[in-house]
Amino acid sequence: MANSKPMTKAEIAEMFLIWARNDPTPTTELEYSNPFTLLVAVVLSAQATDVGVNKATKDLFKIADTPEKMFALGEDKLKTYIKTIGLYHNKAKNVIALSKRLIDVFDSKVLDDQKALESLPGVGRKTANVVRNTLFAAPTIAVDTHVFRMGNRTGLAIGKTPLDVEKGLLKRVPKDYIANAHHWLILHGRYVCLARKPKCSTCAVAHLCHFSEKVA
Repeated sequence: MANSKPMTKAEIAEMFLIWARNDPTPTTELEYSNPFTLLVAVVLSAQATDVGVNKATKDLFKIADTPEKMFALGEDKLKTYIKTIGLYHNKAKNVIALSKRLIDVFDSKVLDDQKALESLPGVGRKTANVVRNTLFAAPTIAVDTHVFRMGNRTGLAIGKTPLDVEKGLLKRVPKDYIANAHHWLILHGRYVCLARKPKCSTCAVAHLCHFSEKVA
């Protein structure tokens, strides 16, 4: 997947400049109304599509948009709302448990604190990065399958693990673009730089990336 030749600083700067011009205010496609509902939505989105999560949470968040309401709803009732989402049994357990921990330990608040977020059931590094970046504009980059693929394919940040790619991106993405980089990367990977057949012929940054098997 990786290219042996990393992108240059100039190429990277131009890539993000193009993305910034085309989409100045990128954001998550998950629907939420407050920090808690974003956190829950991101937890539910693991190995699921944002579209599928939004369908499931549309009614859920009408009745359970705080840790207290979610905990009161209970695991069994929660499952009836999210049963169309993959791994919903385990996710329901985690959402109820994280709601309880938010109430007991964090005064029901979602904090801009990596360790605090990662201490919540069902919340790993990637989820914490998404939440902090989206809510607090923290300079974090969550590496999902799209970002991992793009980092290696383009030469933007080459690494064997998601953490390697994350560290590479944090070093190589220009500081002026770091706050929005996560969203630009995910959206580009989701709609343009597809896994099986990337849309290189219509890609706005194809001339900059080092993918050796570009699709005409």
